Amino acid sequence: MHLKVVLEEDEEAGGFIVSCPSLPGCFSQGDTKEEALENIKEAIQACLESLAEDEIKSYLANPSQNS
Repeated sequence: MHLKVVLEEDEEAGGFIVSCPSLPGCFSQGDTKEEALENIKEAIQACLESLAEDEIKSYLANPSQNS
């Protein structure tokens, strides 16, 4: 799976900020571009795992709506 990420230089604090527009709220940062890009991979994985868990919880909480 390939997701677009946006990498921006943080001029105030230094380093880089990176986000994944397909996953609202999925952000990370790093001191270098490379570090920021590695960190966003972990953040994306965590966001996807959280979404999957929420989907499972919703399914289990509302079994009558899942037919």
